[in-house]
Amino acid sequence: MANAPHGGVLKDLVARDAPRHNELVEEARALNDIFLTERQLCDLELILNGGFSPLEGFMTERDYISVRDTLRLEPVHGQRQGTLFPMPITLDVSQEDITRLNLKEGARVALRDPRDDAALAILTVSDIYTPDKHLEAENVMGADDNAHPAVAYLHNNVKEFYVGGKVEAISAPTHYDYVPLRFTPTELRAHFHKLAWRKVVAFQTRNPMHRAHRELTVRAARQRRANVLIHPVVGLTKPGDVDHYTRVRAYQALMPSYPEGMAHLALLPLAMRMAGPREAVWHAIIRKNFGATHFIVGRDHAGPGKNSQGKDFYGPYDAQELVTQFKDELSIEMVPFQAMTYLPGTDEYQPVDEVPKGTVTADISGTELRKRLRTGASIPDWFSYTGVVKVLRDSYPPRPQQGFTILISGLHNSGKETIARALQVTLQQQGSRSVSLLLGEELRGDLDKSIDRAITPEQKHINLQRIAFVASELTKAGAAVIAAPVAPYEKSRQAMKKIVNGNFFLVHVATPLEWCEKVDRRGLYKRARSGQLKNLAGVDDIYEAPTDADLVCDLRNDTVPEIVHSIIMLLEGENLI
Repeated sequence: MANAPHGGVLKDLVARDAPRHNELVEEARALNDIFLTERQLCDLELILNGGFSPLEGFMTERDYISVRDTLRLEPVHGQRQGTLFPMPITLDVSQEDITRLNLKEGARVALRDPRDDAALAILTVSDIYTPDKHLEAENVMGADDNAHPAVAYLHNNVKEFYVGGKVEAISAPTHYDYVPLRFTPTELRAHFHKLAWRKVVAFQTRNPMHRAHRELTVRAARQRRANVLIHPVVGLTKPGDVDHYTRVRAYQALMPSYPEGMAHLALLPLAMRMAGPREAVWHAIIRKNFGATHFIVGRDHAGPGKNSQGKDFYGPYDAQELVTQFKDELSIEMVPFQAMTYLPGTDEYQPVDEVPKGTVTADISGTELRKRLRTGASIPDWFSYTGVVKVLRDSYPPRPQQGFTILISGLHNSGKETIARALQVTLQQQGSRSVSLLLGEELRGDLDKSIDRAITPEQKHINLQRIAFVASELTKAGAAVIAAPVAPYEKSRQAMKKIVNGNFFLVHVATPLEWCEKVDRRGLYKRARSGQLKNLAGVDDIYEAPTDADLVCDLRNDTVPEIVHSIIMLLEGENLI
């Protein structure tokens, strides 16, 4: 029998509100709309399907403060203390949103999917309140430190007001990826019932799984005479994590290694907060709502890594201790994660604390695995499965097969475009990958005919982000991208680097303004100095010289062939050609 839901009743709002579906659809057409962020979308989906039971909406101020400070919802119906729930689930809005949407107590507003504009639910506003973000960070994440990804998100992305209120469900968000693996709590409970699974050990993961993970889950299941639910997060995880498409393919490749009928794979659309101990309790509640009876809690469970002082945000066993503290209320048995190590002598995995002293062991760290993927070095069969390794190699090819972007930045007439064209020819000659040349002004004109050379600083910034988006897509496809806009602002170049999010190199063509004006055959500088052309970098707009360029050159002293050769040497040094 599946575990009872948290709070006693599974809040499947889609099923509850199904009789009113058509009425709610019609009402939503006439309401003001809130288009959800990616995190809000994940939260709403788990509110609607019961994954966040006993929640029926986004937290009011009273619930928010209680959860923030005590890990409990406000007591109701004569309760001595509120129901355990450690994570604030909030809907943030701006003052502009409040005014534009006429948000106030009693107002109804449609919550829409930003991907297709579909109305998912109607929120009835209970209250609007201003959170203390610093206190929220301290209490929930343990520190108001921007090195924590959820704290950075709180301060940089979350708007200044929260709206609380219950929701009525119109429909769950539509997914087009891995549909057969997406189960609501109701569906997963029915699946367990159909298979007569009375005990289920849930395994939380946001990383690819290898042999050690398979061994520890099998061991946990056999010790408790239970089945295994592999329940990976496919919503927002930690920045830099392996994308969920790759991870799910890796999980699918792993599943045949389990004994027949032992394990089941289902996806969880959760937006993680990486909140360590509180997150572990939250994860346990969610898995309880999905019907699991046991939950594996790892060492430094859902930890975000190092703080701004270089220390771990949480102790290695803080999460296990907090889950243990609430074990009676959680009513889901915690299975402490057992670190597994490989014993070459017996060709088996064993828990680290059960290995006799002096026994030869072998392990491959995450850093070492990434290095082997990057260099194409072998990954032994004892560490992972052939199918899993193939998935990872397909998504993360060795460096010589990876794409890259080179941003060549400099003033007009500095020689940047000449260098870019010469580099394009040189790379095309090698023939190892496709080569794309993005000259800033040409691309800007292609994408927006309304923008001419007299563009504002904001338009220049937007233009570089457009180039960055194109470069990112080409780089992911394995192409060599050469971009040669002026790119005068440091913030724009850093944003481009972040958008590309791959192999990125900055070349600064530092030919000085005097020389650029001297060789100006098209009269750009002359027009700028006479006032006919506005915002030309170096004249009436700034050019912020890069301080972090991978290569600095100057056409007064360096020839184009020499500069191109230096760029090729840079790429060869990074093992990209």
